[in-house]
Amino acid sequence: MKAAGLVSRVGVLLGTHGLEIALLFASWAFLGSGALSGRLDYAWLTAWTLCLASTVPLRAASRWLEGVVAVGFGGLLKQRLMVGAMTMDADLMRRKGAGELLSEVLESEAIEQLGASGGLQIALAALELLLAPFVIAFGAAAGAEITLLILWIVLGTLLISQNMRRRSSWTTTRLELTHQLVEKMSAHRTRLAQQAPSEWHCDEDRDNEQYAGMSETLDQSSAWIETALPRSYVIAAFAVLAPSFLSGKASLAQLAISFGAILFTSAAIERLTAWLTPGTAAWIAWRNVKMMFDAAAGADRTELPTETSSGSDTILQAHNVMFTHQGRYEPILKGCSLSIERGDFVLLQGDSGSGKSTLVSLLGGLRRPSGGLLLAGGLDRHTLGEATWRHRIAVAPQYHENHVFTAPLSFNLLLGRPYPHSARDLEEAKELCHELGLGPLLERMPAGLDQIVGETGWQLSQGERGRVFLARALLQNAEVVMLDESLGALDPQNLRQCLDCVTRRAKTLLVVAHP
Repeated sequence: MKAAGLVSRVGVLLGTHGLEIALLFASWAFLGSGALSGRLDYAWLTAWTLCLASTVPLRAASRWLEGVVAVGFGGLLKQRLMVGAMTMDADLMRRKGAGELLSEVLESEAIEQLGASGGLQIALAALELLLAPFVIAFGAAAGAEITLLILWIVLGTLLISQNMRRRSSWTTTRLELTHQLVEKMSAHRTRLAQQAPSEWHCDEDRDNEQYAGMSETLDQSSAWIETALPRSYVIAAFAVLAPSFLSGKASLAQLAISFGAILFTSAAIERLTAWLTPGTAAWIAWRNVKMMFDAAAGADRTELPTETSSGSDTILQAHNVMFTHQGRYEPILKGCSLSIERGDFVLLQGDSGSGKSTLVSLLGGLRRPSGGLLLAGGLDRHTLGEATWRHRIAVAPQYHENHVFTAPLSFNLLLGRPYPHSARDLEEAKELCHELGLGPLLERMPAGLDQIVGETGWQLSQGERGRVFLARALLQNAEVVMLDESLGALDPQNLRQCLDCVTRRAKTLLVVAHP
């Protein structure tokens, strides 16, 4: 935020708002003094007019700065969450369902829309409440008025805390409904086979009734806070001021300041409670996406080097590497040591669940080892940086962990190259496709490499997807290429053709396969 200039703009915003408040106080003092004295003084009226006129450009500047800060904050938040989503632990992402991930995306949108503008309004209202006691101190019945304000703040804090707990439970229920909806849509065929149609609505009706009851309770609580709290304060404050007003002990200036302070404080409380709903919603949403936000802190922001060759013949070294899933005690991989030299072609075989894919993900930088030492060219991952490590080692994961994006085929092939792609990159991608046996596919597709593929585009067979993943890994020009069961969906003829291409193009190769 500091680098984007938002911190300084927030400071200017607070200063502008503070000056606007000071001018409003002065205008009340000028007008109230004349009104309560029962005389019309054109000099005081002129001063009052000038004070009010001066607040107009200040109010316009405040609103403009609020918009600038809100937009800038929203953009930074999106970037941060994007980086966090790309660097979160892979196992944690696997444990989350599609519905839960969608819920978190919706929550991040709530932070941007409600948290930015709502957070500024809450901060400004809090600033006004902090200034209120200093103004009340110059008015009549100052001690009683300040005591009343403190009691009202304590009462409001208790009510808002209770409302926040209710909103937290309501949000959890709402996100669970989203999660269940997406999961049931994904497993619709299973539901058709295992559950009678007459029972489909039972769970949904029960959950919706519970959600409706929680919504009604939350709305009633929010309505009481937003309407009763600021209005009842005005009544109580004037009741406390009444003895001083009726006795005539207070001066006209003190009464004018007290009247203005009561209205000013009431407006601040009203502004604070008006943003109660978006403010608490943004806070709860923040707690839900905080893990994604914090994940971005470990992202590597260094530029990739133009030359990644280390000059050493030993490309990869592992010494007593072990890995344990989060929340478990038994490691699924332990005591693993190996050394891969430049030009080596390594075949890694083992039964299902023996840790082959886990080892590949550790070597490729997709996971962090729980213990042991892992080096690439004699340097560990912290020294090299995440980006450089993954630039040196290209991994083609198993088909269920790899993806074809809804985008042109060239985009899917050249994900490891700078974008937009050069004519040389496109020509190399086309040549590699022919070497992997994808030439007939390019001829069938009307747009060739520019054809949109993916879920809503041209549908690729399992074998074609596997060869796209192969091409994607080879086109990264990495020092080491790792193929995790990437050849299992190919028939013998295509398998031989792809093996010839891979062994011809890869500098160093590690292939994982079943025995």
